[in-house]
Amino acid sequence: MRIYGVVGWKNAGKTGLMERLVTEITGRGHSVSTVKHAHHSFDVDHEGKDSHRHRVAGAREVLLASRSRFALMHELRDASEPTLDDLLTRLSPVDLVLVEGYKRDGHPKVEAHRAVTGNPLIAPDDPTVRAVASDTALDLDRPVFDLDDTRAIADFILSEVGL
Repeated sequence: MRIYGVVGWKNAGKTGLMERLVTEITGRGHSVSTVKHAHHSFDVDHEGKDSHRHRVAGAREVLLASRSRFALMHELRDASEPTLDDLLTRLSPVDLVLVEGYKRDGHPKVEAHRAVTGNPLIAPDDPTVRAVASDTALDLDRPVFDLDDTRAIADFILSEVGL
């Protein structure tokens, strides 16, 4: 499975870029899945719903299914957070998996960067960052794209992964 990441500091535009890339790449006929790393606790379930009651009762996994979709919730309890590689094995095969976050993992990435955040670039110290998508001109040793030039960024990623 081909994977490519989108990394950057908070408010750098990662999620918007991910959304635009999924639209652009699927629009070209490729199948895409995404993985999003959250640094905080999150819940896709709601108190009082049957699936939430199953989890609270102690179920390790709860599979919620309908004719439109299914969601598998896996409670880690006291287990360690799974690695990106572990999570990727749970996905169905697709042409490309876009990963938001996991900036310390070894897969190739594009960095989203907004000057207004004042955060330093990740790219100069990380060879896995193969390009930067920025709202300002940058002088780097790798490609720099306009953060809003989704087509060019998609072209770059698809070329990188051989699609």
